[in-house]
Amino acid sequence: MNAMTRRIAVGTVAVSIALTMAACGKAGDDKKSDSSSSSSSAGGKTIGLLLPENATTRYEKFDKPLIEAKIKELCSDCTVDYANAAGDPQKQTQQVSSMIAKGVKVLILDAQDSVGIKSSVQAAVDKGIKVVAYDRLAQGPVSAYVSYDNEKIGELQGQALLDAMGADAKPTSKIVMIDGDPADPNAADFKKGAHKILDGKVNIAYEQSGLWKDTVANQKVTAAITSLGAKNIKGVYSANDGMAGGIATALKGAGINPPLTGQDAELPGIQRILAGTQAATIYKAYAPEAEATAEIAVDLLTGKDFKSIADTTATSGSGQTVPAHLIGATAVTKANIKDTVIKDKLYTVDQICTAEFAAACKAAGIQ
Repeated sequence: MNAMTRRIAVGTVAVSIALTMAACGKAGDDKKSDSSSSSSSAGGKTIGLLLPENATTRYEKFDKPLIEAKIKELCSDCTVDYANAAGDPQKQTQQVSSMIAKGVKVLILDAQDSVGIKSSVQAAVDKGIKVVAYDRLAQGPVSAYVSYDNEKIGELQGQALLDAMGADAKPTSKIVMIDGDPADPNAADFKKGAHKILDGKVNIAYEQSGLWKDTVANQKVTAAITSLGAKNIKGVYSANDGMAGGIATALKGAGINPPLTGQDAELPGIQRILAGTQAATIYKAYAPEAEATAEIAVDLLTGKDFKSIADTTATSGSGQTVPAHLIGATAVTKANIKDTVIKDKLYTVDQICTAEFAAACKAAGIQ
């Protein structure tokens, strides 16, 4: 974990999650939706918020309400115009055009396709709109970028897999890698970081993109099992928990349970870790990312200097150097669930330890 993450007080995270719960209800109440919502009138002090998809539960349950709450805290007369692309890059292109037409002053953009959205970013900037790249670094003239140290996250994933493999972590052991969507620049960073750790330590015998979809990941691992032989697979790298769910189903169907990684600390992922069908996930505290983004957006709206927040730089795929704020993350295993996602109030014990997982929670010292 980097120094920036260590400086984030747990109390801040707790308050932010409390704001989240107030904004979106208890975990599990949110329905997946591609709808657009607005609490704003056109123009004025309006900040647009475009998120990429809703297959990953974090965006609707955490990112959206946290960003909205922080903006309201910093700017009581600011409003947020929100839309989700539901995994469709063409829809997100249309949503950017809609934001331009409405006259938003700042646009927070989590790009579904970081390359394809470049011309839309340019169009927004040409109309005087400041664009903040959120979570994924969109190409084009963005003003700032807030995300995690994504290559480091890949390294954490790779090391977690090696640790879980134990004595099987050797150059002859075959593993399967299911990467994220190539349209997401973060997926390339996760992959790069994981390869830095895994290459030469194990035999990456099968590697494919799961497109951030559990169904696709399930199909890919099913193909890997057919190709390699079930008993020959000693570990599986999954770039996130959503895909890990589909992978776990495929592994169970083949009668095997090799170590499996993930990312995002989704509730089902945490429960799989307790049940022993997933070895680790990566916990990325959403509040620091969301709140830093909201602060930068409000600063851009009001003409203030945001460079004290954007304390480093990142280079986009189009070669632009962008002021950035990058946050660290933590690998979560059964041993530290209590000291991470529960301590930070991402989930309550009751949410994690349902009847199905009560015995596993007790064995892990959670209940």
